[in-house]
Amino acid sequence: MEQHVDVQHEDENPPAEPTEPSRRMSRRQALTLISMASVNFSSMICYSILGPFFPAEAVKKGASQTVIGLIFGCYAVCNLIGSLVLGRYIVQIGAKFMLIAGLFVSSGCTIMFGLLDRVPSGPAFIALCFIVRSIDAVGFAGAMTSSFAMTAKIFPDNVATVLGSLEIFTGLGLILGPPVGGWFYQSFGYEVPFMLLGCLLLVMVPFNIYVLPSIEADPSKDSFFHLLGHVKVVLICYAIFTLSAGLGFLDATLSLFAINKFNLSPGYVGLIMLGLSLPYCLASPLMGYITDKYASSRMVFMVTGAVITASGFCLLGPAPFLNISGPLWLLVVMLGLIGFSLGMTAIPTFPEIITYAYDQGFEEGLSTLGMVSGLFGAFWSLGMFYGPTVGGLITQHLSFEWAATVQGGLALQQYNQDYSCTHKTE
Repeated sequence: MEQHVDVQHEDENPPAEPTEPSRRMSRRQALTLISMASVNFSSMICYSILGPFFPAEAVKKGASQTVIGLIFGCYAVCNLIGSLVLGRYIVQIGAKFMLIAGLFVSSGCTIMFGLLDRVPSGPAFIALCFIVRSIDAVGFAGAMTSSFAMTAKIFPDNVATVLGSLEIFTGLGLILGPPVGGWFYQSFGYEVPFMLLGCLLLVMVPFNIYVLPSIEADPSKDSFFHLLGHVKVVLICYAIFTLSAGLGFLDATLSLFAINKFNLSPGYVGLIMLGLSLPYCLASPLMGYITDKYASSRMVFMVTGAVITASGFCLLGPAPFLNISGPLWLLVVMLGLIGFSLGMTAIPTFPEIITYAYDQGFEEGLSTLGMVSGLFGAFWSLGMFYGPTVGGLITQHLSFEWAATVQGGLALQQYNQDYSCTHKTE
């Protein structure tokens, strides 16, 4: 039943044949694209449903605010470890099996998380939250790592374009998760949101078994340490870190800031968050197309995006040393600017690391793609842990304005490094 992607016989094709895939997607590519879009959407909507109601339920079960933060934080830590390990051994495990197994594990954990309200309050509930959330993070790491690697393998000439298009579905999952989860929770109780979305992930398993191709490859002798031994790769990884740190910081702090400063209801805060998500979703496909067509523009986009991101965070509060007022319209405009600039910076990072790795002599194939995918997921998870944790501490002890300014400083440091890297490569 499994179909194998044939990447071995390009020299046997007639001269006119190889140009055809660049003009039109094959049926297998189209089905793979649908599969990846469904994985991104369903995974992210399951990831994001916790926000509106889980903290309140956890407090009823005896969890403190610190413990709730650690439950969220452990997801990022386990995702980081899982991304590195699974990315390194993707060839031995098999990309298709890893993706399907990751979906299956995530679906089971999502359903199990919906049953935790039946667990006695106190240590038993808290311990099971950590266990289920940690296992879910590893499953999610497997699904996303293999998804990135398979996308790059099946669409080698349009990596950024395809990833940019898939980010639309990632953004939709993040946008729809909180309101959908909150509505089901209010209407049907704690268990129903997790049961429905867990079953949605479970349905993806047989669909992907049928649709996804199997990719055979030999293990590489290269390692993460070899890849991270190159300065340019480290700088791009830092860019990935700052991107996710910014998003994680806003997830953890923006809602309370907007409610306290502008006296907004949670519903209006959700609408304000669309100002961040929608520009990112709209910018990603455009940036992917441009950076695929003009590969030399990738570092330029990353540098420009870093400057815009830094400016956006400094004006988000705005920064106390600017001595200007921060009306609601400025907050919304800056969120839109940050969302657009994140698309400028994020989309070129993955194909740029792949291109650079191949230029440095890394073997072209699934093994290298798996390492790059694992590296991307690891630094993204590191930022998602750092952003809420450090941003929350600064917000608690100083203010949101200062925390946003520090986040802008991270992006500005990224600009300095990317700028110097661009001039060195020139």
